[in-house]
Amino acid sequence: MNVSVLGCGRWGSFLAWYLSREHAVTVWGRPGSRGLEALRTAHKNQYVTLPDTVLCTNDLAQAAGTAEAIVISISAQQLRSLAAQLNALPIAGKTLILCMKGLECDTGKRLTQVIGEEIRQPVHTAVWVGPGHVEDFTAGIPNCMVVDSAEPDVVDCVTSAFSSELIRLYKGADLVGTEIGAAAKNVIGIAAGMLDGVGLSSLKGALMARGAREVARLIHAMGGNELSAYGLCHLGDYEATLFSRYSHNRQFGESYIRGESYGALAEGVPTAKALVRLGAQCGVELPISETVYRILYENENALDALKALFARSVKGEFYL
Repeated sequence: MNVSVLGCGRWGSFLAWYLSREHAVTVWGRPGSRGLEALRTAHKNQYVTLPDTVLCTNDLAQAAGTAEAIVISISAQQLRSLAAQLNALPIAGKTLILCMKGLECDTGKRLTQVIGEEIRQPVHTAVWVGPGHVEDFTAGIPNCMVVDSAEPDVVDCVTSAFSSELIRLYKGADLVGTEIGAAAKNVIGIAAGMLDGVGLSSLKGALMARGAREVARLIHAMGGNELSAYGLCHLGDYEATLFSRYSHNRQFGESYIRGESYGALAEGVPTAKALVRLGAQCGVELPISETVYRILYENENALDALKALFARSVKGEFYL
């Protein structure tokens, strides 16, 4: 299969490496992208070495034109503009696979909704999310991930084409829950890093349990299956996000508390704002997301806010 990967950051370049083992792969990056230039000149970056068969280009028409499947791995906040560019190209009938986790900050919309609004051509859309770090995968450490779509046949096709001994792909059947769960786990990851930063790491177990329950309530209110919060898209991704030294979101939270700059992308920052918006729209209480939001956007004292979070009034553990 001819596959194009749009995005050449950590995850995009890894996907190009992973998919090139069985497929013909093109990697696209924006003109002037330093990441793309590194892959063009040396065919490698700090994460992977690409085979010479991988084509690297900044020509979106070239990348989209040759591909049967277009894998997208960019910042969630850049998806709408990229989708508009794709809509200007002849992509009818192609499969777009969103390998990214987030919500549109200004609208709270899921990423497949953004694609649906911007791309007017008949395309197939799927999401591919779940646990795993590039550093572990390239060291040969396997993991499980999940593929979801509004079209079951697309789920079958993507899992069949891209599953391997390194990444076992499971079939999702709840697109709303899969997208919300995947996006929200980055916010929980920031909260975990903040707990590390203030010396309250022992609370991360409680954060995991309450975080999954919080997200389950939101998924339920949005018409999804709340059990998705306990699957690979969310709870299954916690170890890689709440504890790993490779997690950008966890490290961002810890660095924020310590007053240190952190240059890598942390999707949980804009997602916290989007979740607070969704919670208000759906009438769902999201105490963890709201706490992260207040710390990041309203400059609330982190230690006080985190302690207050875990000192909330007593409720039944699984109340709706």
